[in-house]
Amino acid sequence: MLIAHIHARVKPEHLDAFIAATLENAAASLREPGIARFDVLQDPSNPTSFVFSEVYRTPDAPAHHRTTAHYLKWRDTVADMMAEPRVRTELSNLFPKDDSF
Repeated sequence: MLIAHIHARVKPEHLDAFIAATLENAAASLREPGIARFDVLQDPSNPTSFVFSEVYRTPDAPAHHRTTAHYLKWRDTVADMMAEPRVRTELSNLFPKDDSF
Protein backbone atom coordinates (compact mmCIF):
# COMPACT_ATOMS: atom_id res chain seq x y z
CA MET A 1 0.00 0.00 0.00
CA LEU A 2 1.02 3.54 -0.71
CA ILE A 3 -0.53 6.33 1.32
CA ALA A 4 -0.53 9.94 0.23
CA HIS A 5 -1.42 12.84 2.48
CA ILE A 6 -2.26 15.99 0.59
CA HIS A 7 -2.50 19.23 2.56
CA ALA A 8 -4.65 21.95 1.01
CA ARG A 9 -5.60 25.42 2.18
CA VAL A 10 -8.52 27.12 0.48
CA LYS A 11 -9.52 30.76 0.15
CA PRO A 12 -12.42 31.32 2.58
CA GLU A 13 -14.74 32.69 -0.10
CA HIS A 14 -14.47 29.39 -2.01
CA LEU A 15 -14.99 27.03 0.93
CA ASP A 16 -18.42 25.65 0.00
CA ALA A 17 -17.57 25.22 -3.69
CA PHE A 18 -14.27 23.54 -2.80
CA ILE A 19 -15.98 21.07 -0.48
CA ALA A 20 -18.62 20.22 -3.08
CA ALA A 21 -16.03 19.63 -5.83
CA THR A 22 -13.78 17.66 -3.48
CA LEU A 23 -16.54 15.34 -2.24
CA GLU A 24 -17.57 14.66 -5.85
CA ASN A 25 -13.98 13.75 -6.71
CA ALA A 26 -13.57 11.60 -3.60
CA ALA A 27 -16.73 9.59 -4.32
CA ALA A 28 -15.61 8.94 -7.90
CA SER A 29 -12.09 8.08 -6.74
CA LEU A 30 -13.40 5.28 -4.54
CA ARG A 31 -14.68 3.54 -7.68
CA GLU A 32 -11.12 3.24 -9.00
CA PRO A 33 -9.81 -0.32 -8.47
CA GLY A 34 -6.43 1.02 -7.33
CA ILE A 35 -7.84 3.08 -4.45
CA ALA A 36 -8.60 1.44 -1.10
CA ARG A 37 -9.53 4.64 0.78
CA PHE A 38 -9.97 8.30 -0.01
CA ASP A 39 -10.56 10.34 3.14
CA VAL A 40 -11.30 14.07 3.09
CA LEU A 41 -10.48 15.68 6.44
CA GLN A 42 -11.19 19.26 7.52
CA ASP A 43 -9.48 21.06 10.42
CA PRO A 44 -12.25 22.17 12.81
CA SER A 45 -10.06 24.96 14.20
CA ASN A 46 -9.28 26.24 10.67
CA PRO A 47 -12.08 25.26 8.27
CA THR A 48 -10.07 26.34 5.22
CA SER A 49 -7.43 23.69 5.95
CA PHE A 50 -7.84 20.15 4.60
CA VAL A 51 -5.93 16.89 4.49
CA PHE A 52 -6.71 14.17 1.98
CA SER A 53 -5.60 10.71 3.04
CA GLU A 54 -5.43 8.55 -0.06
CA VAL A 55 -4.63 4.85 0.25
CA TYR A 56 -3.52 3.19 -2.98
CA ARG A 57 -3.35 -0.55 -3.58
CA THR A 58 -0.43 -0.42 -6.04
CA PRO A 59 2.54 1.87 -6.69
CA ASP A 60 1.16 2.90 -10.10
CA ALA A 61 -2.35 3.73 -8.83
CA PRO A 62 -1.58 7.37 -7.90
CA ALA A 63 -0.34 8.13 -11.43
CA HIS A 64 -3.43 6.47 -12.88
CA HIS A 65 -5.67 8.47 -10.53
CA ARG A 66 -4.18 11.72 -11.81
CA THR A 67 -5.26 10.82 -15.38
CA THR A 68 -8.93 10.17 -14.58
CA ALA A 69 -11.66 12.52 -15.81
CA HIS A 70 -12.95 13.16 -12.28
CA TYR A 71 -9.50 14.12 -10.96
CA LEU A 72 -8.78 16.40 -13.93
CA LYS A 73 -12.16 18.07 -13.48
CA TRP A 74 -11.48 18.56 -9.76
CA ARG A 75 -7.95 19.90 -10.38
CA ASP A 76 -9.17 22.45 -12.89
CA THR A 77 -12.22 23.43 -10.83
CA VAL A 78 -10.31 24.11 -7.60
CA ALA A 79 -7.13 25.63 -9.09
CA ASP A 80 -8.14 29.23 -8.36
CA MET A 81 -9.67 28.32 -5.00
CA MET A 82 -6.32 27.43 -3.41
CA ALA A 83 -4.78 29.87 -0.94
CA GLU A 84 -1.40 28.21 -1.51
CA PRO A 85 -0.02 25.24 -3.45
CA ARG A 86 -1.02 21.79 -2.20
CA VAL A 87 1.65 19.78 -0.38
CA ARG A 88 1.88 16.02 -0.98
CA THR A 89 3.64 13.52 1.26
CA GLU A 90 3.89 9.82 0.34
CA LEU A 91 4.05 7.24 3.10
CA SER A 92 4.54 3.49 3.37
CA ASN A 93 2.03 1.41 5.27
CA LEU A 94 3.22 -0.45 8.39
CA PHE A 95 -0.07 -1.25 10.15
CA PRO A 96 -2.65 -2.58 9.59
CA LYS A 97 -1.27 -5.11 7.15
CA ASP A 98 -1.92 -4.36 3.49
CA ASP A 99 -4.06 -7.48 3.03
CA SER A 100 -6.63 -6.14 5.53
CA PHE A 101 -7.85 -3.57 2.97
